[in-house]
Order: sequence, then structure tokens, then C-alpha cells
Amino acid sequence: MRRKIRALTAALAVSAAASASIASSAQAVPSKFWGVVPQAQPTPGQLERLKRGGVDSMRIPVVWPLVQASPGGAFDWSGVDSQVEDIARAGIEVLPFLSGAPEWAVPSVFVPGSHRTARAPRNLPASGAAASGWSAFVSAAVVRYGPGGTFWSEHPELPARPIRIWQIWNEANFKYFVARPSPAEYGKLLKLSFSAIRAVDPGAQLVLGGLFARPGEATFKVKPPQAYFATDFLDKLYRTTPGVKSKFAGVALHPYTSEFQQLEPDIEEFRAVLRRHHDSSKGLWITELGWSSMPRAGHDAFAKGPKGQVTQLKGAFGLFKRWQAKWRLKRIYWFSIEDAPRGVCNFCEGTGLFKPGFIPKKSWAAYVRFAGGRP
Repeated sequence: MRRKIRALTAALAVSAAASASIASSAQAVPSKFWGVVPQAQPTPGQLERLKRGGVDSMRIPVVWPLVQASPGGAFDWSGVDSQVEDIARAGIEVLPFLSGAPEWAVPSVFVPGSHRTARAPRNLPASGAAASGWSAFVSAAVVRYGPGGTFWSEHPELPARPIRIWQIWNEANFKYFVARPSPAEYGKLLKLSFSAIRAVDPGAQLVLGGLFARPGEATFKVKPPQAYFATDFLDKLYRTTPGVKSKFAGVALHPYTSEFQQLEPDIEEFRAVLRRHHDSSKGLWITELGWSSMPRAGHDAFAKGPKGQVTQLKGAFGLFKRWQAKWRLKRIYWFSIEDAPRGVCNFCEGTGLFKPGFIPKKSWAAYVRFAGGRP
């Protein structure tokens, strides 16, 4: 009997130590550190499960052409409202990225090399009438969702979670989000956005749009460039935009890579650019990262199979925890919550933490252990 009691006591001690380890793991990183990116709008029940699992923040698109159909026309926030309402009700923070341009502001063109299957704005809405329209859209978003915003006054039953951090564009260094990437043009867009946002909320912060770390098109010898490496784009942004340092509080990276071991050199090189421009105090946001659980096949370097997806997640998150202070990591966002239908992108149908029907994968259990939640 005494041996059983001692064994039980030891087991309870181990269990308590493990629980304490999980709790300290979650507390060892900044608040709101653990994020996810949806490919479709989660249901309230799914959001509750994500919150229980330790998800602190959700990154969602706020797309200009979906909000304003005509020049000078009224803004239709109904689609964004629905997402913000459900996410806020679940107790999760929203990180919006503002992007896109309607045809009446910037013509769209076929993405080079996409065999006429994808379109993107020809350029960023950073000059002329497009710039005025963009500024009005950005300002209206802050009026709607910022402190004292009309959305919150219309929903007094919700816990007030005004948006104070805004991400500007998405992968501005890559042809699929602007057909002619330009660091100088992005600098102009950033300055426009800063003025529009701060005019409404002087305490708001801007984060650069997540830059794709190493797009293959950055090696193409074509003009105009179809893509830039994230390091080159950031370096040119500083060089072509005087005073840009004061316009953003953090930089963002999408370090998609075939193996998690490549994350360390990619992030070190990115931070080296900040040091060269005497801006190393800026925080780093990983606003997209993921691998697919689809079986290894062909040339898809992101397809790892179910076990491989878990291996990559654990390896990446382990690095993020280990080097959080050194890299000044503020947030990480796994892409994505649930698998997308076939054909959305080369790995979107397997990158979710959940299968269709919100069936959890082993990668969700691994995520939860890092985030300190409950599956």
C-alpha cells in the first residue's frame, strides 16, 4: 500500500510539473503571441474551441474592393462586421491586414507566369485618385473598428476589443498581391496609411505587410521585377523612403520554407537589415507560417504528411520560443485553421490544423501544447 501511495504521489508530482511546464511555456512569450489565419470564416463554436486551445489572435483580411464597390460610394462593412463580432465574442483579438484595390481605383492585370489564371492590382494605390480612395478606406476602417468605433457602439453586448494594430497590405514583395512590386511605392502607401490611421486614432500602431521570405521569382532576370527577397525589399524600403522608420512599429515576415531549420538563417538575415538601418528595436511578427499534411508528392516542398506537419510545427515553434527575445518576436500566426478546398494554392488544402468538418489533426494537439491551452 505504501508503495502504491508513493507511486501515486510521484505520478501526481510529475503531472503537476508537466502542467506547470505548459503554463510557464505559455507565459514565457509576450501576450497574444499565439495566432492563426483562417481560410474560411470559423463558426462561433469553432472559435470557442480555438480560444480554449490557446489561440490569442486571428489575422483576417479587410479587402478594399469588397468594402467599396464604386468610387466615392458607401462602405459596406457587413462581411467584416460578421467576422469581428464572432471573434470578439470568443475573446480573441483581431489583427486585420488592409489590402486590395477595386478596378475603378487600380486596374488588375494577369499575374506574370500564372497562365492567365490569377489577377492582381497592376500597382499599389499610392498615387493620384487611387491614393485618395485608399486613405478614405483606411480612415473609415479605423472609424468603424478603432477606439470608440461605430461597430462597438452598435454592439454594446460585446466585450469591447477595439483594433489598435493595423497591418498594411500582404506580401507586397510578391507578384500575386501586386503585379509590379515596388519598395518605393510601398513606402508611399505606408506613409498614406500612417497619416490616415493616426488622424483617427493617434495611439494606433502599424505593422508592415508580411513579406514572403524567398519567392523563387526574385531570381528571375526580368524587368520590372516580379518579386523581391524579403531582405532586399526591406532594405530598399528604407533606402527609398526617407523617414519611414517613424511610420511603423513592427516588421512582418512569411518565412515559408521546406524545412524548419531554414527559419533561423532567414530570420537572422531579416533582422540584420534592421540593424544596418539602425532600427533593430522593431519587433518581428510572423504573420504566416505553415506546412501541409498532404502526402509528399512531386515538387511540393511544403507537403510533409501528417507526421511531417507535426515535426515542422514543433521545430518551428521550438525555435520561436528559444529565440523569442533575441529576435524580438511579438506574434506568430499559423496558416491555417482548416484545410481549404483543392486548388486554392499549392499547399492550402493540407495546411490546416483541422481537416474539413473541423476534425483536429495531430498538429492541433501540438499547437495547443505550445500555446498552453486545452484541445
